Formats: sequence, structure tokens, C-alpha cells
Amino acid sequence: AAAMSQSAFTAPHVSVFVDVDATRTMEFVKRLKNSPDFAGTKVSPLLIMAKAIIWAVRRNPTVNSAWTDSEIIVRHYVNLGIAAATPRGLIVPNVKDAQSMSLLELAQALEKLTLDARDGKTAPADMQNGTITITNIGVFGMDTGTPILNPGEVAIIALGTIKQKPWVVDGEVRPRYVTTVGGSFDHRVVDGDVVSRFVADVASVLEEPALLLD
Repeated sequence: AAAMSQSAFTAPHVSVFVDVDATRTMEFVKRLKNSPDFAGTKVSPLLIMAKAIIWAVRRNPTVNSAWTDSEIIVRHYVNLGIAAATPRGLIVPNVKDAQSMSLLELAQALEKLTLDARDGKTAPADMQNGTITITNIGVFGMDTGTPILNPGEVAIIALGTIKQKPWVVDGEVRPRYVTTVGGSFDHRVVDGDVVSRFVADVASVLEEPALLLD
């Protein structure tokens, strides 16, 4: 709690939001669930969100930085934090070197991380050296939020609930799976143009997961 309070009052937060047609993400998740390769592995939109963030970090590396009193350090690896609500409170363990993982490896790592957090088995090393964080507020039925940065990080991304809404497609109103992607960023490190490009890149992958083949 003290660390989060320090983050809130030390790092000038800037937040942005965008609504996203995530229908193709939901279709992709369904295909993965039916794939023999993913048998026995939990697959959810969080997996695609995680991959989207890794993809967007590659295109906007400054969001994966750390602020110090003397310099800005851009990390060339992604230790992807997942904010997890547990009976003992909120913790943010992270998947080390997530940028080097296949989709299946990342799915397995996310599943282990969340199970360990739930069961109180998170190792101290898993809580250290995170570089960027996801908070999946959609699991609580929330559409969006303005999360506080994890101390030492420059960006935290919020994934809202995914639900069917009317959406204009090719001039016609159709039911689509829609979510809101938002986030908070350290304005000392990233300006609005970088923030906007990064969030737009994340949204692009949720709209078209085939971009991950790039």
C-alpha cells in the first residue's frame, strides 16, 4: 500500500482509453480452446491481451522503461506483470522474458502465475523486476478504470469486460464483442503521442489477432 501511494503521488499519471471491437479476439480464443496444442491449458482473452502488449512494446519501447533520478532506462526484455487479487490482497507477479515466449508458452506461464497467486505460492522472485503490467478489471465486471502504476514501471494497461454491444460494421449496426482498453502512464517518460500510439497498437491486435504473425 505504501509503495502504491508513493507511485500515485510521485509519478504524474496520464490515462487514455479506447473502445475496441474484440470479436476476432473472441473467435481466436475459441479456436485456441479447440486446438489439440492447447488441450489442458487455460485460454482467455487475457492471453491475447498479453501478446498484444508485447507486440506493441516492440513498436513503442519507451513504455517499457524505468525512471530513475538520473536517467530513463529502456528495458529490452518484457517482464509482464499481472495484477492479481488474492485473499491476502493485491499482488503483481510477473512473467519473466515474456517477449521470447510462444503463444502456448505464454498461456502456460500465465496460468501458473495466476494459480500460484491464488494459492499463496508466489515466489518472491516472481514479484521483482517487472517492466509493464496488465490489470484485468473485466473479470470484476468493470468496463474501464485508471489504475495506479506499479512502482518502478512506466505503464499499466487495463482490460475491461468484453460483452456484446451494437457496433457499426460496413455501414450497418451489428452485435459485436466490444471492450475498452485503457491505461495509465508516467508522463515524465512518455508523452501523449507515444501513449496514444501504444494503446492504438494494443487495440489493433485485439481487433485483428493476425497482426501477431508480423
